[in-house]
Amino acid sequence: MVDTLVRLGVDVLFVIGGDGTMRGALALAGEIRERGLSIAVVGVPKTIDNDLEYLDQSFGFETAYSLAVESILGAHNEARGVPGGIGLVKLMGRHSGLLTCHAALATSEVNFCLIPEVPFRLEGEGGLLDALASRLAERGHAVIVAAEGAGQHLFDEEPGLDASGNRRLHDLGPFLVDRIRKGLAAREVVHSVKYIDPSYIVRSLPARPPDSVYCWRLAQHAVHAAMSGRTEMVVGLWHGRMVHVPMRLVASGGKRVDPEGDLWLSVLESTGQPALAGSLDGGSAPR
Repeated sequence: MVDTLVRLGVDVLFVIGGDGTMRGALALAGEIRERGLSIAVVGVPKTIDNDLEYLDQSFGFETAYSLAVESILGAHNEARGVPGGIGLVKLMGRHSGLLTCHAALATSEVNFCLIPEVPFRLEGEGGLLDALASRLAERGHAVIVAAEGAGQHLFDEEPGLDASGNRRLHDLGPFLVDRIRKGLAAREVVHSVKYIDPSYIVRSLPARPPDSVYCWRLAQHAVHAAMSGRTEMVVGLWHGRMVHVPMRLVASGGKRVDPEGDLWLSVLESTGQPALAGSLDGGSAPR
């Protein structure tokens, strides 16, 4: 790839993406440095999960959770339309529940929010199925929003790695649909599950105006950084200011939801879900 940059006469490379993209960019920058070449490598954060460390926000995040809210409202309408209606929405978020949490907070209709950072029980006291049955008995309908990486502890087999070396995920949505139907049937609870997976709609529609403005600002600052001779860095917002962050820091790990932090506690307050249905005291999660 560096040979190609040299052959094409490229002396500034803008890399747009998430943590995996930044790790690849870091490898390119290292090769460029070893060869003593004058090629700047500047990163622009773009991930709807918003899981890049040392940055307040990635381009695409605000659009993503805004569009996710529309699916949640649709699930709520579907759930209200039948006795024992349950609207289940699966959102993107392999390792981070930031998108799911923000979408849940943006509407007051979510009753259960499931994220990768907080294991949850299905069966037993404080489990999701008991809490769901109670919710249906009290209000007649429920809305569940789950990040795609949530509940992986509930599966017996490891799904292996993909071609890029990333851990594959089990498909949580159909699994939950099946377990909810069987669990509520065993409890003799009238129910009707409506499952919505809007992932490619969320990630493919045009950016909302705030994201478009942010993208423009990122582009400006990325060009200024490269033209001033900087490299191996990512431009982005940090505490409301545009900053240059070393690429190695951004690629060092992903931003996660703190189960004891303000964001998750706000979600628990908004949804009203029992704490034990969304957390464990320790150890592996009972199925």
